[in-house]
Amino acid sequence: MSRVCQVTGKKVMVGNNVSHSKRRTKRKFYPNLMKKKFYLAEEDRWVTLTVSANGLRTINKKGLPAVLKEAKEKGLVEKFI
Repeated sequence: MSRVCQVTGKKVMVGNNVSHSKRRTKRKFYPNLMKKKFYLAEEDRWVTLTVSANGLRTINKKGLPAVLKEAKEKGLVEKFI
């Protein structure tokens, strides 16, 4: 399972650690991901998604069915567990 949000598509970014002497070494910035279960009333079942904190806010704002439809169109979600 890769570290990608199934709603927003956020994934690991690469950047630099910068020391006091301005020496740069590579590092990774990980998204704030969590596994959450949502109740999908239209299908009368629970859906497990890996979502970021920003993805949770998007679900609260637009609603789960609309977000899942958009995610399917973007290719972020094929099947729900």
